[in-house]
Amino acid sequence: MNPFSTAIIDEGEILHPEVELPIWKGGRAKQSVACNLLRRFRKHADAVLLFIRDFAVPFTDNVAERAVRMPKVKQKVSGCFRTVEGADNFCVIRSCLDTLRRQGHSMLEVLRRAFTGDPIMPVA
Repeated sequence: MNPFSTAIIDEGEILHPEVELPIWKGGRAKQSVACNLLRRFRKHADAVLLFIRDFAVPFTDNVAERAVRMPKVKQKVSGCFRTVEGADNFCVIRSCLDTLRRQGHSMLEVLRRAFTGDPIMPVA
């Protein structure tokens, strides 16, 4: 862990100290959200800041979240998928479109070619 992040965590721990239970009370004291976050950050600082050292590591995991978001939005708007097969087809189409977008293809060209019977196949 670098000294800059250590100093920030130290300052945060001063502002949000751990709560201690009296000795006569058993168990653990409920900690604040900030205190828990600071503890996890100190414990996993190398993994949390890995994107700074290794540019292949994404800043967020939004790609995974975005993959789940579209079916949920579709479900919310329509109320539900009518069949499991329809849900499966929706997910396959969205997955292919997302993959082709990440590979730099124009969505308009991808859809045009799909509807004319000459689809662009994603590279695995």
